[in-house]
Amino acid sequence: MKDLSGLMKQAQGMQARLAEAQAKIAETIVEGSAGGGLVKVNLSGSGVLGAVMIADELLQPGEGETLADLIVAAHADAKARLDAASEQAMKEAMGPLAGLAGGIPGLKF
Repeated sequence: MKDLSGLMKQAQGMQARLAEAQAKIAETIVEGSAGGGLVKVNLSGSGVLGAVMIADELLQPGEGETLADLIVAAHADAKARLDAASEQAMKEAMGPLAGLAGGIPGLKF
């Protein structure tokens, strides 16, 4: 029974670390950019688009399609950065068990 008690304590500790990691992720703000920095977006850890910055030279007649493409690309860049930050935070929270996540169906880190 001592082993079961120790295992339960470890599981509770991991749950606490995962909750902390999720809170940290929720507070994270990442910036994505496109077009060499002509368009930048801020994305929160919860996936909310918080800001869009557009260089003045894109605010010219005829640049609408380019601007739209760059906004989508900047958002994709920010999303990739957010995913990487989330994955890293979860790996840190899992500690030595992070390597096991790949072998559990439905669990991805």
